[in-house]
Amino acid sequence: MKLLAVLLMAVPMLAEAAGVESLKDFFKSTASMRARFHQVVTDAQGGLVQEVDGSVQLQRPGKFRWDYDKPYVQQIVGDGEKVWLYDPELNQVTVRALGKAIGSSPASLLAGAQDVERNFTVTSVIGRKDGLEWAQAVPKADDSGFEKVLLGFKGDVLQKMELHDSFGHMTSIQFTKMERNPSISGNAFKFVAPAGADVVGE
Repeated sequence: MKLLAVLLMAVPMLAEAAGVESLKDFFKSTASMRARFHQVVTDAQGGLVQEVDGSVQLQRPGKFRWDYDKPYVQQIVGDGEKVWLYDPELNQVTVRALGKAIGSSPASLLAGAQDVERNFTVTSVIGRKDGLEWAQAVPKADDSGFEKVLLGFKGDVLQKMELHDSFGHMTSIQFTKMERNPSISGNAFKFVAPAGADVVGE
């Protein structure tokens, strides 16, 4: 009877550790990544706010590129020193220092260094029935703009992210056509502001 009790107690503990271990394995085994993504934003009542498609490339540490292509075009490029956000419709570029832009942001979870626990409190999530191992990352900084990020893995392969902000909005990102450790040209992470664009920021 005591052995059965020990075994029953061990099962939740193993499940609880799985998400964090998947996150750590992801950082150990993934130096670069390329994928398509489908992003859906919902409000606090579950209503649809935004739905977009695009592609992402990243190379640690600190280099990443998010290209939104449907239904509108937008680019977010991190070159290792600065982060550039380009909105063609407004013909505007916003630039920030990398440390300020991703120090405690969701981007730092993917493109940051392996010491993710320096900026986030990381725990596993149990009880979800979607076949993925989930890790939860809560930012330690108060001014990050969001409350938590959930990352869903199949093994050490990232499948989904969920970003929960301070206003009750949830951004769900589903990754497809995932490539692990592809060779990515450094030019992918270089951004040159288009002629005539309004550049604001640092």
